[in-house]
Amino acid sequence: MSVHWGIDLGGTKIEGVVLEAGEAEPLCRIRIATEAEKGYRHIVGQMQRLVEEMKAQTSLAPETVGIGTPGVLDPQTQTLKNSNTLCLNGQPLKADLEKGLGLPVELANDANCFALAEARLGAGKGAETVFGIIMGTGVGGGVVVRERVLYGCQGIAGEWGHNVLDAEGPACYCGKRGCVERFLAGPALQEYYTSLSGKSWPLDEIVRSCERGGDKHAEATMQRLIAYFGKAIAYLINILDPHVIVLGGGVSNVDLLYSEGVRAAALYVFNNRLETRVVKNQLGDSAGVFGAAMLVA
Repeated sequence: MSVHWGIDLGGTKIEGVVLEAGEAEPLCRIRIATEAEKGYRHIVGQMQRLVEEMKAQTSLAPETVGIGTPGVLDPQTQTLKNSNTLCLNGQPLKADLEKGLGLPVELANDANCFALAEARLGAGKGAETVFGIIMGTGVGGGVVVRERVLYGCQGIAGEWGHNVLDAEGPACYCGKRGCVERFLAGPALQEYYTSLSGKSWPLDEIVRSCERGGDKHAEATMQRLIAYFGKAIAYLINILDPHVIVLGGGVSNVDLLYSEGVRAAALYVFNNRLETRVVKNQLGDSAGVFGAAMLVA
């Protein structure tokens, strides 16, 4: 039996899965807390603990493990960079995990894993080029060409979330101002609504309030989202021209993105029409961890 092991390292949880080749139903799927506030070494220990639990549950042992991470492994220094779980930055995560687990691991950005799973099994299946977008607590992206992840020279292919849309915009943790993430991520949308209304509402309530009508602040928040989303994806379409863009993360549940958001993008695409399909993910919260397993498939 050929099986593939994957781990999705998140800011609040770490999820592991064991997949049998060609099957979508996992042999096991386990989640544990990341407990990032306890620091880098604790996170590494939690990942080792997760693998042991997966081994116990399946009575199998991995030969290698695919791991999706926030941030990316720098090809030159072999340390993690660009992670919003800040304690991971500058750390030799791949080497430390290989030492602790006693086996080789394959690391990729979590958005790359999302894109890979959706390209092989989900909403982008059959497309030659897929751009996978995660819009949740942060904004990331991954590029898959002919079912293979494109990493790029510096390991940052697909990192559209830190393109600057407005140099005078809100400050980002990356050190710049006005990044895509500061306009399209869930917390950024909630902050903007609060600045207008004085109410601290979760994104889904803001969306419902807009749909009900009569809430000018919710409507302004959604129109701002649509305008910046349109510009942001138009720029990446002009460069990459993917066949399919798959949206994931909590913000992907905003239905307006697939209608008004696409129309907004068409205004900026360097073509007389927009043929790129912009679709919602099909795998839900399985995409990240399934894609991690596919790194070693």
